Amino acid sequence: MNTTASTPLTDSYTSNRQVGDVFRDVPLTREHLKCCLALFFLLAIEAWEMMIIVYTAPLIAQDFALDAIAVGNLIGAMFIGMLLGALPWGNVAERIGRKKAILWSLVLYGMISLASAFAPDYISLYALRLLSGVAVVGMMVVIFAHYQELLPVRHRGSLTVYLASGWPIGMLLALGATVWLMPWGWRAIIVLSSLGSVWALVIAYWVPESPYWLARVGRQAQARKVIERLSRGAVQVPEDCQLRVDQTTQGRQRDLFTSPMLKISTLQIFVNFTFSWGYWGLQTWLPTLLQQRGLSLPQSYGFIALSAVCMIPGYMAASWLTHRLGRKKVLIAFISAAVLAGYGFANSQSLEMLYLSNFALAFFSLGAWGVWGTWVSELYPTPLRTLGYGWAIFAQRLANILAPSLIGALVAYGASFNVTTTLINAFMLVSVLLVVFIPETEGEALR
Repeated sequence: MNTTASTPLTDSYTSNRQVGDVFRDVPLTREHLKCCLALFFLLAIEAWEMMIIVYTAPLIAQDFALDAIAVGNLIGAMFIGMLLGALPWGNVAERIGRKKAILWSLVLYGMISLASAFAPDYISLYALRLLSGVAVVGMMVVIFAHYQELLPVRHRGSLTVYLASGWPIGMLLALGATVWLMPWGWRAIIVLSSLGSVWALVIAYWVPESPYWLARVGRQAQARKVIERLSRGAVQVPEDCQLRVDQTTQGRQRDLFTSPMLKISTLQIFVNFTFSWGYWGLQTWLPTLLQQRGLSLPQSYGFIALSAVCMIPGYMAASWLTHRLGRKKVLIAFISAAVLAGYGFANSQSLEMLYLSNFALAFFSLGAWGVWGTWVSELYPTPLRTLGYGWAIFAQRLANILAPSLIGALVAYGASFNVTTTLINAFMLVSVLLVVFIPETEGEALR
């Protein structure tokens, strides 16, 4: 990484220049490392918040005497909140900026999550988890788009996939907190979870606003200053050079569904729905499904922890490959491998095979998620980037709402392990077929 200022690159600048082209000149510096660290743990906080209700569900069910369907609905409450908040947060990010949207989302989530720890009954807890989802989804809508708008073109793909590896870290932290604080009950676990909002202080100091967004809203001086900061002085845009981004759309929701964005939006929405159904349908009921195979609840938690560890090398492999082979080839290969691993998981005849197939499923499915999270943001021009990602999260959360409830019904009515997991796995196969029609973006500047 470049850590010292070099001669400003001013000779090639004309009176107008696209921000994306400027980032072809920006070197990788310590400023990017700080942004990566800050946003990495932000993603871990998101994962923690989403998974904590899954891991504490058995404790909550015992406390409130809930059946499997009620537990499934409680898990789905946060996803309903995310569904309601996904599209509005995209508009918020385009109006007030990427950074402010993240900060507001993080602070609001912390307040609501803390309140949910003191819920007196099931209805109150359900309502607060729903509101927590409305708040936390703002981070999910913005984080990938924001990070990509801070990175040099040649490092954007691999580093964004690295960022996605914060997800299993958050899962492990949530699982560790659940096991550690289990003697004190689920309320203590939720209190600890809500303290993640303090990370807003790190975001505020380490992460700058997107120069793409700043250029779009006419804040030229600030955009130039951020570029200079990120490059540590190696790239200085002259004051008489106007930074530009794609202005072929007005940044409205309906622009996503008119030519030329209609095909892209339709495909990515369907991929997000099918892929999320396949992944979350399994993850939200994994402890219960494992107990059907004879594992105790503590053994199930250990199984999930080992699976999360296997996700990390999956992200690393996907990051290395996407920079060399492109998004499409890696995503198709990883989802296809996850489908095969899922089939093995559904038809495992021994505990050893159950472990091996699930670890392969974790490796490939999460590596695929890292590439997909990177790819979606790159499909849209700056005025539509967070709006498009908002629809991606909307589709994911719709699947998250439907999948836990349906799987919960299957579990409640005695469906076999094989039937349940095979149904889940079929959705991932559909994702592979849809991805084929999405254009490659490796090496292209953001618009």
